[in-house]
Amino acid sequence: MKKDGIGARLIRKEDDRYMRGRGQFVGDIKPAGMQDAAFVRSPVAHASIRAIKFPDALKGHVFSLADLKGVQPITAVSGLPGFKRSSQPVLADKKVRHVGEMIAMCIAPSRAEAEDMVAQVEVEFDELPAVYDMLKARDAETALVHEEWGDNIFLETLVDDDMKAVEKTAAVKVTREFNTSRQCMCPIEGRGVVAEWDSRLEQLTVHSSTQMPHIVRSGLAECLDLDHGAIRVIAPDVGGGFGFKGILLPEEVCLSWAAMHLGHPVRWLEDRRENLTASANCREHHYVVTAYADNEGKLLGLDAEATVDSGAYSAYPFSACLEAAQVASILPGVYDFPHYRCHTFSASTNKPPILPYRGVARTGVCFAMELMIDAVARELGMEPTDVRMKNLVQPEQMPFDNITNKHFDSGDYPEALRRAIEAIDLKAIRKRQKKTEHDGRKVGVGFAVYCEQAAHGTSIYAGWGIPMVPGHEQANMRLTPDGGLEIRIGAHSHGQGHETTMSQVAHEILGIAHDKIKLVHGDTAYTPYSTGTWGSRCMVMSGGAVAEACDQLAERAKAIAAKMLQCKPKEVSLKDGRAIGPNGELTIEEIAYIWYRKPQDLPADVNPSGLEVIAGYKPDRDSGTFSYAAHAALTAVDTLTGEVEILDYVVVEDGGVLVNPMIVDGQLYGGAAQGIGTALYEEMPFDTEAQPLASTLSDYLLPGPTEVPSMRLFHMETPSPYTRFGVKGIAEGGAIAPPAAITNAINDALAPLGVELTISPVTPRRIVEAIASADTKKVAAA
Repeated sequence: MKKDGIGARLIRKEDDRYMRGRGQFVGDIKPAGMQDAAFVRSPVAHASIRAIKFPDALKGHVFSLADLKGVQPITAVSGLPGFKRSSQPVLADKKVRHVGEMIAMCIAPSRAEAEDMVAQVEVEFDELPAVYDMLKARDAETALVHEEWGDNIFLETLVDDDMKAVEKTAAVKVTREFNTSRQCMCPIEGRGVVAEWDSRLEQLTVHSSTQMPHIVRSGLAECLDLDHGAIRVIAPDVGGGFGFKGILLPEEVCLSWAAMHLGHPVRWLEDRRENLTASANCREHHYVVTAYADNEGKLLGLDAEATVDSGAYSAYPFSACLEAAQVASILPGVYDFPHYRCHTFSASTNKPPILPYRGVARTGVCFAMELMIDAVARELGMEPTDVRMKNLVQPEQMPFDNITNKHFDSGDYPEALRRAIEAIDLKAIRKRQKKTEHDGRKVGVGFAVYCEQAAHGTSIYAGWGIPMVPGHEQANMRLTPDGGLEIRIGAHSHGQGHETTMSQVAHEILGIAHDKIKLVHGDTAYTPYSTGTWGSRCMVMSGGAVAEACDQLAERAKAIAAKMLQCKPKEVSLKDGRAIGPNGELTIEEIAYIWYRKPQDLPADVNPSGLEVIAGYKPDRDSGTFSYAAHAALTAVDTLTGEVEILDYVVVEDGGVLVNPMIVDGQLYGGAAQGIGTALYEEMPFDTEAQPLASTLSDYLLPGPTEVPSMRLFHMETPSPYTRFGVKGIAEGGAIAPPAAITNAINDALAPLGVELTISPVTPRRIVEAIASADTKKVAAA
């Protein structure tokens, strides 16, 4: 590995402009003549629209769906058997299905004036019963979100097995019910769109804070009936995404229509109240799980029913079945057992459409599975880590096809857990628990182990039948006349550090200095097609494509150098930006100069494609890489107030070969902070009218510096046998395990009191109520 190539802890190139305030986000883009949009949003969750009224003076400034002639609804389908499609009008038509759904668009010279117009629009509703509970949504007598369906189920799936036979042989049967609360993704930068129509080029240009510009272009083409060539989507700097910006927005469609028909650019910037009330869109799961085990803690089988609240519509392109359909295949996690049954439901309710949030579905299944392991251990009187050790897939089994046919590529799961046990010092904690804490708090330790499937490709998503199936990822590589390197990829960074890591890949192969390497991304006019940035895929897919393009470019450069050095191309090697032969050497700059400025010196058989390459890449096996980690949490719980303090937190992770360990650390810290939010703080409650009850950051709690401990990270690096350099995707992993590890630690602390919590977030109120309930049961039993 080169000093500044693969494996280097290189400072992020992009941070220089960010730290100097020179980043350019959607809010910084202000084309001449631009006006601002604000939306009339539904204050009710479920209702028929009788009328939309506004003063005559606002005509030409206020637009309803009736004005958007020819605009098609957003439709995200799935080919999975039994999936029911929803049709999401970009502005509500005849009916609203969640609070915050857009009804009308108001356009004015400023956002303040547009909001004044919003206040003048009157919408008359006939309210309908709200579907606010995903379990009640399954009942026959419940109101229907989509009347044409006949029920409220997007999709039902079943992985079946004979669990009665398992029950007969099991020494232990443990059943638990788990809930994870609905959350709202809160990137620092909200969503934002600027749309402009170029009458000369007859082209729509949309600047959007998106993770997937090419997918947005495809969605806009479908909704607006435009050719792809008539649409250019540009994602400038993006201030966080996490999946929240991984969909086609109705706002993007509305603003595009407005720009095309009004003759001036239009902008919309999401404010935080819109973000919270109209976009509480992730993590709401319910599980009933039964585990069967022998008397030594070996799992014999798992029987589960899982329901996911998928909200009112199927979001483009992933669809509403993304979470629940995955639950069935990933619930077994890192464990090896012979029998498994899982019945899942994607329920439709009067809430915002569910979106893929960092760790998609895995946070919920990790919570259920890891709390289940601890419950089995308590039933057997065993140490929870011992039960884990007995059931983890072993390193000698790798690569391993688990009970749901997930193909684990490589790793040593028991070693990760052993290192976490040692780092947190489990033995010392058990001794500590035998003594009384000086402040009266209860101390507990919890563990969670998970794996993260990442960079999964065609072989996985083709079966889903969704509007987005990843294929070969492409990279465009160009050596400039002065020896610089331009890299173009279709994925986009919203914090991953692509400008640095792609440069490291190129430097590893070509040896070109980082200050001469430039990454171009986020613009459909300049970059090859890509499904974008999601699923922890970019280092595997885009990085692999960059490496492939560099390999081809290197061969072309060596062929030119061989002619000048009077040797054979196979005798030339590239090192530190120089082509070295037996008779001398040339710099990359000199080779570029010859190609562009002195073509008369080129060999007769030179490749006419020159020093520009487009290359595609797909791993040898595209069923995904599997990074994994063991998390350990030490907590102290105040039994009077319910307050929880994280005293220590350890992460032992294996992301394959790490291209930039410093960036990986940042991903893990950030992900774990979000996981702590899921574990202890973040919750969007809804009342029985499906009204969101946390509309400001005073009500919706996010963890800050005082809530996130100084975590200790330890790296293992087991290469994937299928990818270039042995890399694996890792960006989502930090957010997966904290809810399980922290809740297990809290339950460990409170076990002497007879308390076991099975819902996230574990708030002070829930802790105090659980202790009071346990006390009441003790009194009743006495």
